[in-house]
Amino acid sequence: MRTSSTIRTRGTARRTTRVAATLAAGALALSLTACGGDDDNGGGDEGGRGDGTTKPATLVLPQLDGESLEVAAVWTGTEQENFKKVLAEFEKRTGAKVTFVPAQDPIINFLGSKIAGGAPPDVAMLPQPGAIKQAVDKGWAKPLGAEATKELAKNYSQGWQDIGKVGGKQYGVYYKAANKSLIWYNAQVFENAGAAEPKTWDELLTTAQTVYDSGVTPFSVGGADGWTLTDWFENVYLSQAGPEKYDQLAKHEIKWTDPSVEKALTTLAEIWGKKDYVAGGASGALQTEFPASVTQTFTGGDQPKAGMVYEGDFAQVNIGETDAKVGTDAKVFPFPSVGGTAPVVSGGDAAVILKDSKAAQALATFLASPDAAAIQAKLGGFLSPNKSLDASVYPNEVQKKIAEALIAAGDDFRFDMSDQAPQAFGGTPGKGEWKALQDFLKNPKDVAGAAAKLEADAAAAYGG
Repeated sequence: MRTSSTIRTRGTARRTTRVAATLAAGALALSLTACGGDDDNGGGDEGGRGDGTTKPATLVLPQLDGESLEVAAVWTGTEQENFKKVLAEFEKRTGAKVTFVPAQDPIINFLGSKIAGGAPPDVAMLPQPGAIKQAVDKGWAKPLGAEATKELAKNYSQGWQDIGKVGGKQYGVYYKAANKSLIWYNAQVFENAGAAEPKTWDELLTTAQTVYDSGVTPFSVGGADGWTLTDWFENVYLSQAGPEKYDQLAKHEIKWTDPSVEKALTTLAEIWGKKDYVAGGASGALQTEFPASVTQTFTGGDQPKAGMVYEGDFAQVNIGETDAKVGTDAKVFPFPSVGGTAPVVSGGDAAVILKDSKAAQALATFLASPDAAAIQAKLGGFLSPNKSLDASVYPNEVQKKIAEALIAAGDDFRFDMSDQAPQAFGGTPGKGEWKALQDFLKNPKDVAGAAAKLEADAAAAYGG
């Protein structure tokens, strides 16, 4: 996930309404309010529970002795190592040999070069619905078989199934999800400043000023990674313009010069346009990659570089690289409502088969099961849309509550808009939406110019 993480084409079941989004956001708010403590017991073996006991396997897999598979993903570091443990369990249970292939971003370009060379991986983890559609359109992707489709239907809401479909056929298993409507904060900074968790955008601005007045820069922004800026925009736009407009913009049925886009950009400029509100100012933010944007919020004692950082649940992986403990030193609140309702934006990574075989289909089936999800969930920094996964496997109360809120939302969420777009617009470093929003961060007074640039790039990518 643009952890890789973030969210693309929506099926007809993407029928979310303002009321449904309100309910989902309310569930998230209640869940996060209940979070606390420093419960970080992992416990358990593969597929284990948080209490250290082992949960029986739910899935019978075929014996695949002598078979070999390659699985490609853009994941690095801890994320990659944790996923390799999932693959190791598949090897243990089937006898197959699985090799992880590190991919570059954008993964579609990486896969194109591998396919042109006659050596595609068997399975690829694609971080955007737009990328799934491209893989299908190019003839690379193979439909899921009966067993994988059955496992998916058993464990996933209709909405999560639909975003893995192209032309009515199931191609993707959304193994990993993200809740991208969260703002993490340094609890000590808030306590020192006397700041409160905001529920609305206006309250967020008040909180930011309170933090600033205490001597700490309010926000850390990972602007070197353009995808973080698209996520900021999407939360503001979904809440302010509403889900119907969000869907229209995601499909380019309305232009990026629409007044609703300019209004969202103007709102973003209330933070991005105040250099004292962003660590390092715009130039500093544009040199700060996402991992550093998180870690610098939770290091430095009483004087970190910032008091808050926006991003999804996966920020916990980076918080884990500091001495801060999630739930005590590092706390979180839902992205505040900008319009009538708070946004619920999600993202995800889907397993897609490129070389059809019994082994590849078995791996897709395994990744659709709670058995696979439980392995990585208990390691932290991971969120599963699998509704059959026992939430007790998550390593702390914050992660558990975030996961429960995502499952409780059912189909009532919006998938990351940039992930629904053609990769040339929504998923390529230095181009399209990423670059246009980086330029806007640098010059947030030029709302009309930013909207015009976004529209020109979108029109080229969508084909008019």
